[in-house]
Amino acid sequence: MKRLKYYLHQMQNATATYKEMYDGDMMVELPPKYDALRDEEIPMEPEFHKDTTYWYEDISLHIETTHKLAQDKPTVTWSIPVENIGLKTYTAAAADFCLREFGKYIDALNAELYNRSRPDNENGKYYLHTPGGEILERNTAYFSLCPQRDYNYGSGSTVYLLPDDQLPPPKMCLCIRLQVQLPKKKIRKTIQMLCRDLPDAVDRFVMEFDHVRLNEALALAEKQAAIRAWLKSSDYCAFVANGSILPRSKGTDLPLQNAVPFQSTPEDEIEVCGVRGMGIQKGVTVITGGGYSGKSTLLDAISAGIYDHVLGDGRELCITDGSAVSISAEDGRSVKHVNIAPFIKWLPGGDTADFSTDHASGSTSQAANIMEAVDCGAKLLLIDEDRSATNFMIRDQMMKQLIEKEPITPFTDRVNELYRTQGVSTILVIGGSGEYLSVADRIYMMEDYQIHNVTERSKEICKACAGTTELPGNADWSQNRILYSEGFSSYPEGCGSEKLEVSDMGFILIGDERIDVRGLHDIVSKRQLDTLGFMLRRLETTNCDHKIDLARRVDELYEKIEAEGLDILYSSYFTTTERFLDLPRKQELMALINRMRKTNWAKGGEI
Repeated sequence: MKRLKYYLHQMQNATATYKEMYDGDMMVELPPKYDALRDEEIPMEPEFHKDTTYWYEDISLHIETTHKLAQDKPTVTWSIPVENIGLKTYTAAAADFCLREFGKYIDALNAELYNRSRPDNENGKYYLHTPGGEILERNTAYFSLCPQRDYNYGSGSTVYLLPDDQLPPPKMCLCIRLQVQLPKKKIRKTIQMLCRDLPDAVDRFVMEFDHVRLNEALALAEKQAAIRAWLKSSDYCAFVANGSILPRSKGTDLPLQNAVPFQSTPEDEIEVCGVRGMGIQKGVTVITGGGYSGKSTLLDAISAGIYDHVLGDGRELCITDGSAVSISAEDGRSVKHVNIAPFIKWLPGGDTADFSTDHASGSTSQAANIMEAVDCGAKLLLIDEDRSATNFMIRDQMMKQLIEKEPITPFTDRVNELYRTQGVSTILVIGGSGEYLSVADRIYMMEDYQIHNVTERSKEICKACAGTTELPGNADWSQNRILYSEGFSSYPEGCGSEKLEVSDMGFILIGDERIDVRGLHDIVSKRQLDTLGFMLRRLETTNCDHKIDLARRVDELYEKIEAEGLDILYSSYFTTTERFLDLPRKQELMALINRMRKTNWAKGGEI
């Protein structure tokens, strides 16, 4: 930290730019160069470099501006050699554990700084991402192969470059990123925060690292991975372990205290990787029950199982097919050239096999959501009756007899075909309609927060009330559309500057677009929304094609993120976006693009 202290000591107490710290100007004294002809070493002229990576023994601290309006709130990244901690596993679960552990030391520092009579920019504050119960790929904690210090310190900002034969090799490091609000007009306190308190916190984190709890977290992650691998090769689409705590405390994502633990029905209890619980088979599954019985809570837990969760979340062994998508009606959403003919036979003046609208109804939006999810590779749909369009979900026998000219083919008539022909399972929460009892493969009833298998009883009721049901013929579930480059831009029309904002109200504003993302129910963190905005911007700014092979471009983007890290997406140009990023799934990125209003889609042939 010697160079950093030097720069900070040169600053005026009232500085607002911290220019010297961000520039990192240093004079590099080069080792002499050997001249074979003269058989002597020739002194080299010093060079001037900019380097904002500062060293605390073998741990580095990289400092960068967050954006131009936050000069007093730098983003800092600690790179700690894994050998210092004794880490040998470089997974997302290991990085997640380290982030949560490091948070304890940051909380302690903030408690010392806190003064409620003064704002943060006078007190100073450390900002570290506080994750929910999910384990995600993040740019706030990750593993990377990092270069080591290749110089010795001189006086001031002078350093002496090491000879080539003494250069240390790169080391695998745990990288933790946070932001520091520097105190206004208090350079001595700034020096204390950056050069003493924060390094001390890193020291304590390393020295007190809890390997017992780390091993518990890694053992859980290994078990979660094993259950996911089993799901892919089995006849099941979800698994809920006995003893799971599914309800959440009011207003939080924490498990509800004194909640009734989940217990599988005897008929459906299985053991997977040493864990006993309830397996939900592929096909059509209905969860029913009275009001406030826990049926939506169970569906929410199944939806949460798309991602792994940490110990203590209560749903850590709720594991769901990773391609699952939560489906709802979404009045007013934009739909562009989507084949919704399996559900909507005709519309006045429109072709439902090539359907577009700027303001979809409840039924057409839900039809589009299902068709887009299937096209994106979803193998499980999660549907709650309370968030669905009634006329899309059901039409009983009496209404079918009364209304002969009905354009909507209800989901009840297609749900079995969807599994039979496309391999797409469905789990539905139904409270007010018995129509789904006759088409479900399995029916469960929640009563007093306990689940019961009522399939046989339900089928008997269906036989007693059976009517004649004529199902439609098999549908064409394919999509055949092309995205063109017109309108696919982060630049507003006629403007030379990009625009990207992520609103707390549930909108992403990019270019001329205002994309409503409130219908993306499988987004689990605000940071995923910020990442979606940056991912869309990356796709738009790197596109050179008139006709865009979107699936290929999205696959390439995820491959690049995997190879180079999530932080390649971030740009400090945008002053209203957050610095911390969580990686969303491809399903959410495709759903975001499908909701854009200014894009130019068309039915077409090959790209």
